[in-house]
Amino acid sequence: MNSPVNSLRLIFGTLTILPVRMPTTVDSAVAGRALTLAPLAGFVLALIVGVPVALLDQDTPPLLLAGLVVAALAYLTRAIHLDGLADTADGLGSGRIGEPALEVMKKSDIGPFGVVTLMLALLLQVAALSTCLAVGDGVPALVLALVLSRAMLVRLGTSAFPAARSDGLGSAMAGSVTTGLLAAGLALAVVLAAGGVAVHLALGGSDLRWQTYVAALVGLLPALVLAETARNRFGGVTGDVYGACVETAFTGVLVAAALVTGLVSGLG
Repeated sequence: MNSPVNSLRLIFGTLTILPVRMPTTVDSAVAGRALTLAPLAGFVLALIVGVPVALLDQDTPPLLLAGLVVAALAYLTRAIHLDGLADTADGLGSGRIGEPALEVMKKSDIGPFGVVTLMLALLLQVAALSTCLAVGDGVPALVLALVLSRAMLVRLGTSAFPAARSDGLGSAMAGSVTTGLLAAGLALAVVLAAGGVAVHLALGGSDLRWQTYVAALVGLLPALVLAETARNRFGGVTGDVYGACVETAFTGVLVAAALVTGLVSGLG
């Protein structure tokens, strides 16, 4: 079976709840292509939740609709990124370095740092998306957040972020993204994000202010800082760190878009 098919199965089977048969073996080539295609998984999720949001936007209170979207995304992703966020928060919050911190992350229970981090992340997501929905920017902001947050995986798959463990899916992913694949993955993210917003506009949706696009990129910074911190503290990255960075980027982009929306609306 060829690598592109296996790569699609790997990324959709891992990042979504869609009924995709996982590949039996995962080598560096399959993993690299899969991470490059991660923005596509984000785009598909944006379609699944974005269409109902567009239909319900005028008749549903923004706060309620935002809560439903965040809940739907948790279900559609098996809450895998939220789980990674909680485990990574516990590992970093433990104050330990290297293997002792990784042992904390491997425990099945969630510690206080994980609980608080999850609560704050979900609260920020709902509040930020509600703000965007209230002014008609909800769908394009959601597209940007889902696509760009998954693009974080392309960066994390480069040799700059080695595996902290020798086992697990994270070890197969680490270092699998070449310079060429990195460029392709980032280009794919830009095309999908722009295409999603363009379709929204073509269907009569509202346009995003140019400041929102800039803010969306700035919203990725917390995830980049988290990745660097995890690499330094754990001696590399794990699957949990991958998920944590995706969730942090998703939250950061939504919050940045909401801040710009509120600021520009206030000035207007």
